[in-house]
Amino acid sequence: MGRRTPPVPTTRLLPSGPVTMEQSYGLCREFNKRHGTTYYWSTLVLPSHKRPHVHALYGFCRYADDIVDDLGPVPVAERAAALASFGDRFFADLARGSSDDPVLKAVVDTVLRLSIDPACFRRFLRSMTMDLTVERYETWGDLLDYMDGSAAVIGEMMLPVLEPLVPEAVPHARDLGNAFQLTNFLRDVDEDLDRGRTYLPQEDVRRFGVDLGQRRCTPEFIELMRFEIARCRELYASADLGLAMLPRQSARSIGAARVLYGRILDKIEARGYDVFSGRASVSTAEKAAMVVRLMRPSRPTRRRAG
Repeated sequence: MGRRTPPVPTTRLLPSGPVTMEQSYGLCREFNKRHGTTYYWSTLVLPSHKRPHVHALYGFCRYADDIVDDLGPVPVAERAAALASFGDRFFADLARGSSDDPVLKAVVDTVLRLSIDPACFRRFLRSMTMDLTVERYETWGDLLDYMDGSAAVIGEMMLPVLEPLVPEAVPHARDLGNAFQLTNFLRDVDEDLDRGRTYLPQEDVRRFGVDLGQRRCTPEFIELMRFEIARCRELYASADLGLAMLPRQSARSIGAARVLYGRILDKIEARGYDVFSGRASVSTAEKAAMVVRLMRPSRPTRRRAG
């Protein structure tokens, strides 16, 4: 199986003229459907009035990510300027309570409606800015610092949508965000090398005696992957504790995403940890089957007479 063909960057899908609020939410939904298929399918389990807010949050993150990675042969200084401009535009629009930007119109509406802390977006943009210059992370703690803004904070952004029953859900939501991103890092080692980046902690790479530049599934690389997968599953175990702290439909939706993402780790193992010759992924059919099962009304339990 060869390299996948990347989807069209969101930066190339923007309409040229003004958009309505409905169109802005629709654009964010399209971004989610094209680029974040696991999140998109899982979102279908949520009540219909909550889905647009998830799409809006995804649209913000996806658009910023594409400025960093998918503008083509654009110098780093120009990417940094574009990312800073995007952030400045968002915070200015948030301050005035509305936006004319085709993406930010829905994002600002979601943030204001749900009272999402604007500091979450500053932390996210900080990590996206790090991607412009930071190529590797020395320790797990260093990587967690990056993931605070690129992954854990996404879990925090989502909580106002999911409406947890208790405030103790926050650390578990953060762990789920980190688990999702670490899963991506393990799946995408080869693609990240193409971008000149390595997200696996260098202390771990050295400990197992791996030369990632060789792009070979050596016994040493397999041991490294086993170690990181075990670490990732510990994060998922913490996240699972948080599911009981969510309303039923929110728990079913997040549970679907958790199971589907967890299967990526299973696929990596099934490939013998070889992430260089192809991409471990969950098929659309698997995602659809999961969502259909969760959307099916549960049957009430019948009591026996007597």
